[in-house]
Amino acid sequence: MVWASNELGKNVSEYIGIHKLYEGKAKILYEGPEAGTVVQYFKDDATAFNNLKKAVLADKGILNNFISEHIMHYLQDGGIPTHFVKRLNDREQLVKVVEIVPIEVVIRNVAAGSLCKRLGIEEGLPLKQTLLEYCYKNDAFGDPVVGESHIVALGWSSAEELKEIERLALKVNQLLSTLFIKADLTLVDFKLEFGRLKDPQTGKQQIILADEVSPDTCRLWDVHTQEKMDKDRFRRDLGNVVEAYQEVAKRLGVSVPQKHANTNI
Repeated sequence: MVWASNELGKNVSEYIGIHKLYEGKAKILYEGPEAGTVVQYFKDDATAFNNLKKAVLADKGILNNFISEHIMHYLQDGGIPTHFVKRLNDREQLVKVVEIVPIEVVIRNVAAGSLCKRLGIEEGLPLKQTLLEYCYKNDAFGDPVVGESHIVALGWSSAEELKEIERLALKVNQLLSTLFIKADLTLVDFKLEFGRLKDPQTGKQQIILADEVSPDTCRLWDVHTQEKMDKDRFRRDLGNVVEAYQEVAKRLGVSVPQKHANTNI
């Protein structure tokens, strides 16, 4: 296969006619240029409440692409195996093919979101220790919280895999908390997805981090003002969603093309 130019501002899938493999709420996966790879395209679509609330926010996908690239490099340098290979252009990344574990891993440092609704806890309460939750990835059922015994009994993952997922998730939390606090941002909570990467020679599978890490998947509050700098701005109709993402990119030192980098927040 002849691969397209990765000139900034162009989207390879638009002018090469790559086969679409899957379209989700925030990203599209296309066939990759070589075996074992796919192209991950970041959409501008914003969704909340299991797809009940929808909108299109110009340049959100571009910002998430650049921010996630920066964070994936940082996590890889910190010893976290990920599916990320490289950013191709302003909207796409080349990533490794993995078999996704059908579980969202939610890591919480401060009480917020669904935790407060489920347990009647005041938002902003610091947790005495990091809380790790598993949610079954199924919009039709509202991504319900499940226990390790559910996951193993239903064959979604093994006890051994869950131990590795927990180890990696907690290490990611340590790394991200350090990264964001340097940017005057509190990492309130975030969600991760993991996948199984198969070694073509041995057939052995390794658990690695997949999907993205961005303001779409993290709750980030300004350390001084507690201002929300993440997708909650969309969920709660606070406005200036893209501007908040731009500010996060700026604080992290992420270089975004000038036409996408203006910020007024």
